[in-house]
Amino acid sequence: MRTTKKMNAYTLAFIGAMAAIIYVVTLFRFPLLGSKVHFANAMCLLGGMFFGPLYGGLAAGVGSALYDALAGGYDILNVMITFVSKFAMAWVCGMIVWHKGERSEDTPRAVIAAVCGALTYVALYMLKSLLMYGWAGMVSRFPASIINAGVAIVSAPLLFKAMIPALRSTLNKG
Repeated sequence: MRTTKKMNAYTLAFIGAMAAIIYVVTLFRFPLLGSKVHFANAMCLLGGMFFGPLYGGLAAGVGSALYDALAGGYDILNVMITFVSKFAMAWVCGMIVWHKGERSEDTPRAVIAAVCGALTYVALYMLKSLLMYGWAGMVSRFPASIINAGVAIVSAPLLFKAMIPALRSTLNKG
């Protein structure tokens, strides 16, 4: 999918579908040391890889913010912080994978993008935790954040490489 200035219905449908996937995947989580471990960050990175920085960022931000608002029980401030931090994660990842407006399918580039995107999110989440909960709150959330980042860094590039042929086939039919 090439980045364009005008969003068409096809692009909007892909963004909505990815946001829905991110929302649903976020439902499946388990607590660890004051935080939660989940597979959603991998899906946010995948959004950046597939759809680029802007559209991938929107999918990641919207899907994650909807979870916080509808299922997470968070207030509007936390919902907005989640939107910004998940958008930033996918945006950074998408900026690296989408070099000069064209998606690269190169595995090392996908891994570097996943690392940079995941670490962007960890940094933003740690900043939020420090500001809202103090040092103890930040330290207690760090292990789960690193586990989530590790899972995302390993799985997102693998899923990206595995799904590219199917996505290319689908886009060529449309």
